[in-house]
Amino acid sequence: MSRRESLLKSWAIMTFLLLLPATGYSQFQLDGDSKGALRISAPGLSGEETLVINGQEVTLEFDDGVAQLEQEVDHKGRLISVKSADGSLLLFHASRKDNAPPRIKRIPLWLSIIPPLMAIALALLFKEAVVSLFVGVWAGAFIAGGMRWDSLWGIFQSFFAVVDKYVITALTDSGHMSVIVFTILIGGMVAIISRNGGMAGVVKSLSKYAQSRRSTQFVTWLLGVAIFFDDYANTLIVGNTMRSVTDRFRISREKLAYIVDSTAAPVAAVAFITTWIGAELGYIDSGLAVLSNFEYEMTPYAVFINSLKYSFYPILTLAFILFLVYQRKDFGPMLKAEQRAYHQGQVSSAATPEEDEPNMEDLSPVAGAPQKWIHAAAPVGMVIAMTIVGLLSTGMNSLYDELSAIMSIEHSWSAIWSNMGSLFPEGTGGFFRKIGKLIGASDSYVALLWASVSGVVVAIGITLYGRIMSLLETIHTMTTGFKTMIPAFIILTLAWSLALTTEELHTADYLSSALEGNVNPFVLPVLTFVLSAFIAFSTGSSWSTMAILYPIVIPTTWIVCQGAGLESAISLEILLNVISVVLGASVLGDHCSPISDTTILSSLASDCNHIDHVRTQLPYALVVGVVSLTCCGLSTLLGGGWLISILLLLVSLALLYGIVWKFGQVVE
Repeated sequence: MSRRESLLKSWAIMTFLLLLPATGYSQFQLDGDSKGALRISAPGLSGEETLVINGQEVTLEFDDGVAQLEQEVDHKGRLISVKSADGSLLLFHASRKDNAPPRIKRIPLWLSIIPPLMAIALALLFKEAVVSLFVGVWAGAFIAGGMRWDSLWGIFQSFFAVVDKYVITALTDSGHMSVIVFTILIGGMVAIISRNGGMAGVVKSLSKYAQSRRSTQFVTWLLGVAIFFDDYANTLIVGNTMRSVTDRFRISREKLAYIVDSTAAPVAAVAFITTWIGAELGYIDSGLAVLSNFEYEMTPYAVFINSLKYSFYPILTLAFILFLVYQRKDFGPMLKAEQRAYHQGQVSSAATPEEDEPNMEDLSPVAGAPQKWIHAAAPVGMVIAMTIVGLLSTGMNSLYDELSAIMSIEHSWSAIWSNMGSLFPEGTGGFFRKIGKLIGASDSYVALLWASVSGVVVAIGITLYGRIMSLLETIHTMTTGFKTMIPAFIILTLAWSLALTTEELHTADYLSSALEGNVNPFVLPVLTFVLSAFIAFSTGSSWSTMAILYPIVIPTTWIVCQGAGLESAISLEILLNVISVVLGASVLGDHCSPISDTTILSSLASDCNHIDHVRTQLPYALVVGVVSLTCCGLSTLLGGGWLISILLLLVSLALLYGIVWKFGQVVE
């Protein structure tokens, strides 16, 4: 059996297994009358009933099992989701033509997994991301459009909806546009500091530290850990800075992309002060808020800190990279990539430059450019510094709005900092809690925009001051850098568009409900791990996975534990484990997914073929993931707590070291 046939068979089996729990029955049905009005029918139901219609709670009055639904429907049609109090979810597509009654089409929820699975399978099968993502979005648009097989126009309408609906919606999101602008500006900055000799100077300066393949990879890992405050900034800065250095020591682009990708999200996920912390605390708080019998007076930040003892995947991933670097060994597809780079001097997978993903612009230093490291370090340092300043500034402004609602306060950083304790339940907070609160309240997108603009300005200023290039040449170089980001811009936009279809079709809700049921409390961390990883893999977003699962798994875990009669202390450890598992497994799924934005950015920053990056990183991520999954399951079975977690962590580190030693091969 060929590799492609084996891959298709695996996907078919996975899809079949996911469809098994899709059976079920819900009492609600949607129909319409001749006047175009929609109504919900539920036999035997009378009186008021609160339902969630398209994400909004609506109280309906049922008369003899029928209630009127105030939803406008036209010829374009619309999706209508109906969620009852027992958690059952139904999805309908309603449309109306002229004066005819509404056309109602029920959409089975299992269809929601087809768009991401199709995009991922095609990407891995044909090693091409753009068309694969487009087909996935098209499939999602067709399903969301009511699956109109009866007319050729219905199929073409869903084809055009990829652009006029999903792509446009993705691009009108302010967060998405901030990432695009930040990425493009970083591309312009990198082009300038490449042409003015700055990057060449960095290579010369790092040569005394990066004197071998091993030390070069370690320096790359160290930079990835050092830039811990944001995964996007981490990926783009480290990848672009170290690419020339790793090329010099014949380290494959796949290995560089792996180190970049696997240090960005893991360290940002568990560090105390990052752009992730605000979202994480918000999600945890939303889950804790619905616990009526939670006897522990713990803030979301305290819960997060205590859950870190179960953060096996992020910690083991960072350690696994060091094991590979120290032993100078690799295995699987990465071994072949490293052997190609070292023995043939071909750092990229393409046999010729023309076959590689496009970065065809000449960004070598101009004639006579001084190779000074400061020409690159100053703009990069400005990006880092302005990111921190932006986080502090926007965070202070946000906290001022919160404080001014409860007290009269001067709009100054010192006044805000000194009164910040009022925002904590106990009325006070330590230094790290305040910093966490401050960064959590910040606007990371604004901070990244400030940082990228500042970096470009400094790069232009240094180039003009040193008379390395004229203003016209400098601006032309910057726009050339912009153009090198176009492939990533297209892939990111399509990945976000695909995420819109999965959100619209409630893919995550389906996957969550597929694993619901009466389970042993001690198995909850394992089930949550699998579910989180697969949702992140299918949607390409660890953030959306956390946003969806935290409000569900936190109350579910506590209720199941209490219902099983477990002691509160044991229930708390299982809850902390589940909270940490959602975070760690989301990062794992993100690492394995070819439609993940951070995975795409890692390929971009490393100038690596995107599918090659996914294919070589996948075995490493899965090895660490399996060990982490085992630790998550054993930790609570053994009683939980810091001591058990540390012992399991030490055993896991030894196991991973042994795996590299046993199965890895020395490349040099």
